[in-house]
Amino acid sequence: MKNTEEIENFYKLVSSNVKKHRNKKNISQLELALSIAIKSIAFYSNCENNKNKKHFNLEHIYNISKVLGIDICELLKE
Repeated sequence: MKNTEEIENFYKLVSSNVKKHRNKKNISQLELALSIAIKSIAFYSNCENNKNKKHFNLEHIYNISKVLGIDICELLKE
């Protein structure tokens, strides 16, 4: 089983990759949040910035990859 720090680092990696690819596509947080059916921009922002122990779930990650037109692996790799 992975330790808490390792899991937190994984969440940070995913959040950072989402932000990087979103910015490359010139899409706002609001646009992406609404595109993946997240109605709260605050929740989305917390996930992307890895704040308040909020994280993207698997469905979010899948949908983000589809909206951004990238392979899901791009959001998971270092």
